Amino acid sequence: MISRDIVVKSNVGLHARPAMFFIQKANSYKSSIWIQVGDKRSSAKSLLGVLAMAISEGTTITLIADGPDETDALNGLEEVVETEE
Repeated sequence: MISRDIVVKSNVGLHARPAMFFIQKANSYKSSIWIQVGDKRSSAKSLLGVLAMAISEGTTITLIADGPDETDALNGLEEVVETEE
């Protein structure tokens, strides 16, 4: 199991369209993946879970992955969070 802190740079955060891209990317990996903000944690593969986190620009999120492709998963998701506008 590995984790990584990432600052959300998108001006709309992880809402609506950026959240869909994030979830689609998360679902492309075999690993279990969670997103955590403060004390709240949700599956990164759940649209409702990610939207319920209300992640806005500048929020630091922790991505946690556990599985055979965990490193690739965190690298791929970090790229999505840092490039989505």
